[in-house]
Amino acid sequence: MQVIDSGRKIRIALVGCGRIAKNHLKAMREFPDDLELVAVCDTNAEVSQAVAKEYGVTAFDQLSQMLQESDADVVSVCTPSGSHARQVVEIAQAGKHVITEKPMATRWQDGIDMVKACDDAGVRLFVVKQNRRNATLQLLKKAVDQGRFGKIHMVSLNVFWTRPQDYYDQSPWRGTWEHDGGAFMNQASHYVDLLHWIVGPVDTIQAMTGTLARDIEAEDSGVLNIRWRSGALGSMSVTMLAYPKNFEGSITILGEKGTVRVGGMAVNEIQHWEFAEKRPEDENIADASYETTSVYGFGHPLYYANVVEVLRGQATPATDGRDGLKSLELLIAAYRSARDNVPVSLPLEL
Repeated sequence: MQVIDSGRKIRIALVGCGRIAKNHLKAMREFPDDLELVAVCDTNAEVSQAVAKEYGVTAFDQLSQMLQESDADVVSVCTPSGSHARQVVEIAQAGKHVITEKPMATRWQDGIDMVKACDDAGVRLFVVKQNRRNATLQLLKKAVDQGRFGKIHMVSLNVFWTRPQDYYDQSPWRGTWEHDGGAFMNQASHYVDLLHWIVGPVDTIQAMTGTLARDIEAEDSGVLNIRWRSGALGSMSVTMLAYPKNFEGSITILGEKGTVRVGGMAVNEIQHWEFAEKRPEDENIADASYETTSVYGFGHPLYYANVVEVLRGQATPATDGRDGLKSLELLIAAYRSARDNVPVSLPLEL
């Protein structure tokens, strides 16, 4: 795959100038010597022109036109989730690398098609999982990989946040099955990712979901029961109905030789860290905790650092399209289980 030489900046464009785009634009500014924003695109011309004016770049209201007229090497996709598949395929066919926000797609076959399109075009597909870069989760992942828990017995994840009705009313696509999905697919997508990234391959999921208070198509709340291939059991509880504000985003792991809880509003505080085998680094574990006012965390710049290194030929992708499929598979399995009221075994395809 072609490497972009360090002798020039990587030219980047962005499609979708809504809420999450601000995190991407801010992250790009962290790499002035490596990244050059050259274009932005949004179907709302007023929005794209405002961003373009702020950053001194060209604005487009059609992706196809931006792909034809800009010289971008890579395009960041920050549009509603249901649009990702079509746009990623179009970008790949134009010969450009792609960074797509979570979830990579809302349908299983769409995710497969995205990976194939990028493979066929010989371009990179990056799926944003910025929470993996948070210091608290990096330490938890390291402890699991080192075997410090021994056999993991039970895992619990909670996402107790709030999204009032006016949040969904801001855009007609929010909370719809076609374009967005519900609490699991949208707001808690990064926590679903932890099920396999931290704990390991999942064997079976059993889910119940409900639209308890919001006027939307998809769920505002839900629960999962999970069995991992290792034999560990666990659960995940998600709601967008916490009162009066975002309350908790947490993961607790109970093993034969260790117990850890990472909590706070968005897994930003190590609240309990205890292992049978002590290590010197455990004394400074509290230093990894951080204050946050945002559920997004601070991982986008770290994610873009990996993108730069990969396109320079200096690293492998932190999360590529195939890694993104692992989270999408869990989401689709959860929705199938809730719809049909049956346990769903993984993988979805053999």
